This record gives sequence, structure tokens and C-alpha cells, in this order.
Amino acid sequence: MRLSSPRMTVIYNACMKASKSMIRDFGEIEKLQISAKGPGDFVTNADKRSEEIIIEELLKAHPDYGILSEESGVINKNNKDNRWIIDPIDGTMNFLKGVPHFAISVAYEENGEIVCGLVFDPIKNELFVAEKGNGAFLNNSRIRVTNKRKLFESYLATGGPKFNSKYKSKIFDEYFKVSNIVNAPIRKFGCASLDLSYVACGRFDGSWQWELSYWDIAASIIIVKEAGGYVDFLGVQAKDSVKRNVIATNSAIHDELKSNLLKKIIE
Repeated sequence: MRLSSPRMTVIYNACMKASKSMIRDFGEIEKLQISAKGPGDFVTNADKRSEEIIIEELLKAHPDYGILSEESGVINKNNKDNRWIIDPIDGTMNFLKGVPHFAISVAYEENGEIVCGLVFDPIKNELFVAEKGNGAFLNNSRIRVTNKRKLFESYLATGGPKFNSKYKSKIFDEYFKVSNIVNAPIRKFGCASLDLSYVACGRFDGSWQWELSYWDIAASIIIVKEAGGYVDFLGVQAKDSVKRNVIATNSAIHDELKSNLLKKIIE
């Protein structure tokens, strides 16, 4: 791994340890216990195992640091200056359906700013990492966003809407509007952390999605930024809101994509 600061090393070791359990579980999907958190929203014991391993390793290194994690919620809530943000399996639906497209996502936030992050796809063995001021990397190779300058030439990704979203019709309208502008079909892969990481390494020129959770995208935000891209939030975002509406691009198409999204945005 090209980035080897103490915090990045802690994240890396925790994720590698969790990934071994995850790969084993992926090979035995039929044995997993699956629970519904809500309509169209599931959690498996693989999510819980992965999260337990990651949290244990992070707390072992820094027992006083705060944690925001998808399944466990908030740990050490009084420490908001030093915080790990964890999604143990981003793309749970893909995972439990046997679709090999999901990732572990862990970021470190200091004084409200994400300063390093890691997104690991254990099936493809692709490791995306970034650290503030030190660039972004995919498996030890430096990555950069594309230089595509026209939206109609761009290759984009999006996601959603969720089954119970009250903004479903609005999100579909937006999708069709942008689809009529770009030449290539818009992709929906079901894993936001990888969508943004793919923007960072040039596989996509941009990505946007409503109603994401902060842990879905925290790590990939800095990966995009350090690869030369731009990340923005759509609508009014409360300072500590868990839900985020995100747009990430190569910077060059950012204004054009954002201006073509629905004018009435989610508040």
C-alpha cells in the first residue's frame, strides 16, 4: 500500500482482516442469516461480523476515538474531533444475491474533515486509498479523474431510489432528464462507494445519488478529491446529517451535470 501513515495502516489492517471473513461468507450465502431493517433494506450476519472485526481493530489502536458505523451506530459519541466512519459492506443487496460487486468502506474524520479513506473490493482485489495532500491510489498506482469536458460525452453512474423513498418520482424524472443528454447509458451498480471510487480512477466521469448515508460515501469522498475530482452535496444538508445527496465528478463536467439535475431539489 502506497500510503502508510499510522491511521491509514490501522484502517488497512482492520479491513484486510474483515475481508477474509467476508469472502468466506460470500462463498456460503445460503447459510447467512438475513434480517430486514426496513422495506428493501437488509442486514446479514456477514455485515455484523465484518463490522465487529473492524471496530475491534480500530478501538484497539485508538480506544477513545469516536465511531459512526452503519450497524452499530455511534460509539464514543463525545469525541467528535477524531472519528472513524464505517460501512462494513456497502452493497449488501449485491452481496446477499451473489453479485460480486460490494466493498468495505472506512474513513477517518478529524475536526469534521475527512483526512483519509479506504474502499476495498475484496472480490476483485481492488484497493482504493487516499490521504489528504498525498493523492489517491488503486493497488499502489496513482489514479486521476478523466479530462472529459462535455456532459453529453460522459459516462455516468447513479443509484436508487430506495423502495420507500417519498422522492421516487422526482428521482426517476431526474434520471430520464440526464439520460436524454448523455450518449452512453447511465449505470446503476448498487454500491455508492465503488461508484465514486470509479470516478476517481477514470472509469466514470461522474456520479450522483440521493438519500445516501454518510458511511456509504465518506471514504470515497476523499478518494475523489485527491484524484483531482470534485464532490458536492445537493440540497440543504444539516451539519451532522447522516443522510447525504451527493454529486461527484471529474470537475470539468460538474457545473453542467449539476445544473441539469432537477431544479427542485430535496430539502
